[in-house]
Order: sequence, then C-alpha cells, then structure tokens
Amino acid sequence: MTQQHAPSLDHWDIGRNLDTTWGPWGSDGNARAKVLGEADGYVVTLIEAQAGYQGSLHEHNHAEFFYLIAGKVRNQGVELNAGDGYAAAGGSIHSDFEALTAATYINIWRL
Repeated sequence: MTQQHAPSLDHWDIGRNLDTTWGPWGSDGNARAKVLGEADGYVVTLIEAQAGYQGSLHEHNHAEFFYLIAGKVRNQGVELNAGDGYAAAGGSIHSDFEALTAATYINIWRL
C-alpha cells in the first residue's frame, strides 16, 4: 500500500473569497476589488463595478487578462457579456473601458 502525502503549498498563494477584504478600485469610488492571489509579479483580482464605472487611459507594460463573470462592459469599443474575455498584450493602450451595467469580473495583471 502506498502512503499518500499532502500536496505541497510551496509557491502557492490561494485566496479565499470570504477571507479576503475589498478595497477601492479606480478613482471614482464606484468599483471595488479584492486580490485573490499573487505570483511572479502577476495579480489575480476580483472586481465589482457599478454601472458607469470607467477605467482610466493607460498603457499595459505587461499582458493583461480579463474574464467577465456577470454584467456587460464595453472594452475598446466592443460590448462584452458574461462569459466573454480578452487578453491585452504588453504595449497595448487601454483607452476605452466602461461597465454598461453592474459588472463582476476577474482581471489578471502584472505589477
């Protein structure tokens, strides 16, 4: 009989939704975020935005990944619905992002 060992959690950062606190997201006070994990400079962030939330103009120094869980947003002129996502390459300019309805999404980005 083989002996089972507990899996190692070395190099893992596991964030539990209920144990993680919300913080402000953006500059207008109409969105909040919580960090669910960090590794190698990348951050997994859960974000809840109210309708009308707008992201600020910025350039991505690194790749950014996005998955829309609920709601509707406009990104770079394209309307996205729950289940949609995007990947933005490093060097891309983010000039258009708005929550068209209340929206919940995952954003993975690098510090």
